[in-house]
Amino acid sequence: MDAQSRGRADEIDPADQWVLNPRTGHYELQLNDSAAQERPKVAAPRRSSSAPAAPTTSPGVPGPRRGDGPPGGRRGGRPRKGGSGGGRRKKALLITSGTLALLLVGGAAAAYLYYDHLNGNLSVTDIAGAGTGGFKKDQAINILVIGTDKRSGAGNEGYGDKDSVGHADTTILFHIAKDRSNATALSIPRDLITNIPDCPTKQPDGTTKTVRGVKGVRFNTSLGQEGRDAGCTMRTVKDLTGIEVDNFMMVDFNAVKTLSTAVGGVPVCLDKAVDDEDSKLKLPQGEHRLEGEQALAFVRTRHAFGNESDLDRIKTQQQFLGSMMREMKSKETLTSPKKFFSLAEAATKSLTVDQGLGSIDKLTDLAGELKDIDLKNITFTTLPVLDNPAEKVKATVVVNQALAEPLLQMIRGDVSLTEVEKKEQAAKEAADADAKARQDALLQGNRAPAGDVRVAVYNGGGPKGAASTTLGWLQNTKGMSKASNQGNAPSKVDATLLEYAPNQADQARALADALGLPATALKMGTTDAAAKTPMKLTLGPDFQKPGTPLAPPVPQELPKDVQQAQADKAVCAK
Repeated sequence: MDAQSRGRADEIDPADQWVLNPRTGHYELQLNDSAAQERPKVAAPRRSSSAPAAPTTSPGVPGPRRGDGPPGGRRGGRPRKGGSGGGRRKKALLITSGTLALLLVGGAAAAYLYYDHLNGNLSVTDIAGAGTGGFKKDQAINILVIGTDKRSGAGNEGYGDKDSVGHADTTILFHIAKDRSNATALSIPRDLITNIPDCPTKQPDGTTKTVRGVKGVRFNTSLGQEGRDAGCTMRTVKDLTGIEVDNFMMVDFNAVKTLSTAVGGVPVCLDKAVDDEDSKLKLPQGEHRLEGEQALAFVRTRHAFGNESDLDRIKTQQQFLGSMMREMKSKETLTSPKKFFSLAEAATKSLTVDQGLGSIDKLTDLAGELKDIDLKNITFTTLPVLDNPAEKVKATVVVNQALAEPLLQMIRGDVSLTEVEKKEQAAKEAADADAKARQDALLQGNRAPAGDVRVAVYNGGGPKGAASTTLGWLQNTKGMSKASNQGNAPSKVDATLLEYAPNQADQARALADALGLPATALKMGTTDAAAKTPMKLTLGPDFQKPGTPLAPPVPQELPKDVQQAQADKAVCAK
């Protein structure tokens, strides 16, 4: 992606371009001459079927009305004097970011002011069916953020591999909790040895070509090599973590430069002086505010901190991103029209996304889902790894399964890695205890004879063929001849679930005994079922095979050796 190849929109300062049209009585955004060649004028759209309405879930900047001043409080190019306009403006401009994904689309909540212009900034990739098809408002969200080392754009000639087609140089799987109370940013090392699956990729002529999978290669080659696109990186992440990705966002070197500049610089702290010839980073010990080239040098350096490995560079990048989040949430950024519009411009020009995020209104929907997450409840962590034991000279890493699996179980189980307030925690523990007591009571009572158990078996995320295998096992081993196989469930479930009516409770207990289902897998309805109506058993990702207990409960705490850092805390690079 070439962030400089879409015209000279980077020279526009939208906060200074609103002027009053005497014919309409409305303020309109006047672009500069070069931008006007493509779009002569972008007026602030009114609410209609052809323009997106102001978001109701995310505070933004309302469109100008007759008699209102342009963004930033200017009327006819002059500042307002007196009155309560400043207070209203601050309230109108209030936006909360709180997550990495929102960091990249922070200006989108007000993008309807010049909707078509920002839409034109986005690059969209058809990922040929990779992922879930897009995030859902009532489910946990998994966004894959990819930083590529492709040398595109003016000013990037000295960075990265000269002949690189763009690899997955920096990759973060961003998990947003179902209840939107917390988020986890999981960094995946680029030098991790893993398997890359077969990857269907869309070609320029509209056809689909499958790039053959490979085993035992660096993770970063899941993008770029052999024509692999971001959809292939999404498929690789799913195979590696067991987490299916909803959408992706991809940026190149320009994103760090433009976003850090748009926000007015990102504060960083150094425990020691740095002079790195490779990244061109040269700074004395202490606190600094970095933007543009310096900011890019900071996140790219491998020789300035720690043991000069990519793992230490990941920590540096996490510190930088946390600081940028804090800067975006600061009063100075949220109440500045110039910064606000600059961020919108920089973010959209930097992004390549899949079709599920391929418009400003879709990005706005995502921003609305993320806006209320507190920075203290956002955790950066890295997939635990070990030096590759197959190498004498250590250059790559492999997954440390003992530490990685509990971490991945917590993300898959939607468990927060951050601490909650003690009062909230006490209330949650009391509610959980009460719910457990009620749930355990479901297993108390009579059991129906095996021959009377009617159940329809669905596969909602279990192993391939699990419904068929379970049906045969129930009929042939347990004597439950009235079981039936219904194939794949309409939608996937987070865990195996048995749904039944109150008058089927004796059947449910018998089936739970046969399969070893815990009380938490049972869900009783409120009304009785008609005669011969079967219960519904949906096999989830915790199901392994019939006769084998479900996967163990999701851990509630991380092993102590798993690296983590909260986004609200400033840490000095060492």
